[in-house]
Amino acid sequence: MRSVDVLVIGAGQAGLSAAYHLQRRGFVPATRASVDDRTFVVLDAEDGPGGAWRHRWASLKMATVNGIYELPGFPVPPADPNASSRDVLPAYFADYEQRFNLDVQRPVRVKAVRRPTTADGMETDGPLIVETDSETWSAGHVINSTGTWTRPHWPYYPGMENFRGRQLHVRDYKSADEFAGQRVVIVGAGISATQLLEEISHVADTFWVTRNEPVWEDRFSTPKIRAALARAEERVREGLPPQSIVRVTGMHRTPWTERAEARGVLMRHPMFTRIEEHGVRMPDGSFEPADVILWATGFRAELRHLAPLRLRTRHGGIRVANGRSLDEPRLFVIGYGPSQSTIGANRAGRDAVIAILSDPATTEPTAIPA
Repeated sequence: MRSVDVLVIGAGQAGLSAAYHLQRRGFVPATRASVDDRTFVVLDAEDGPGGAWRHRWASLKMATVNGIYELPGFPVPPADPNASSRDVLPAYFADYEQRFNLDVQRPVRVKAVRRPTTADGMETDGPLIVETDSETWSAGHVINSTGTWTRPHWPYYPGMENFRGRQLHVRDYKSADEFAGQRVVIVGAGISATQLLEEISHVADTFWVTRNEPVWEDRFSTPKIRAALARAEERVREGLPPQSIVRVTGMHRTPWTERAEARGVLMRHPMFTRIEEHGVRMPDGSFEPADVILWATGFRAELRHLAPLRLRTRHGGIRVANGRSLDEPRLFVIGYGPSQSTIGANRAGRDAVIAILSDPATTEPTAIPA
């Protein structure tokens, strides 16, 4: 078993932010630490840098990427607005890791985080045990920043197993060209749904459905954003599952929604009641044929490896306040709830490190001058 003071799970935006702030405050990557150093390690399941950006569809250009916020200490280099985000941003993440010598370990998949136990099986208050597919770590604190990309949400509707056409989640979307000449039902009210609606509608007949009428905001004011984040913080504090960012903030009008509206394709329909072999049945009893159903229905937090800690409430969430688990204080869960967007990820990484340094059991290392 290898020992480390802080173990970070995930090298997306929140995880790299945490690693940056750990290093700025004197922690040293475990791979090159001396005996007296305070140490950290970042474990990432991906084959290379970039987090979820490695898997976005090629047509998601830098000009249409929603809310890119730079990693701390190193701005995103200027990029062609027409360049694919999955080319620009993973390269930026790779440069970031190298610039700050973060020594991210990959590919390493974390299988379980558990409390240590005595010989007779009783849990103790010692460092958490982190089991991976290659080795086991002992960590004084764990910062979980695994994001959501690996947990696409597929809501169940009656009859979906009988559909003769193709069903896919936006996680598996590649290009509009694969739907040319087909009838595509697009499900969801978020940013991905409207982006892909506009894109696919150039080559296919689209039919857009949502559970609720979208609430359109012309702009996000600072008071509205703060109020939305406060509501998200309260939900996770109570152990309720986090809502999607769109549910919290509402939808804002974008260049692609304006283009879709101008072309007459931004037409929302109520959610269908069931799926049939060749299409969907609407609430009024009418039938809409479909070759493809594209589920733009969001993602859930990837927390399955935390199951041994038994943190789930009866509501299905875990209780978190200011990024810290209320039921396991050695664990920080960032990129969750109010910090799940790019807006909050950097701050969440910083705040987790500050909280770790404030623990009485943590000996603060010598800070590195800014």
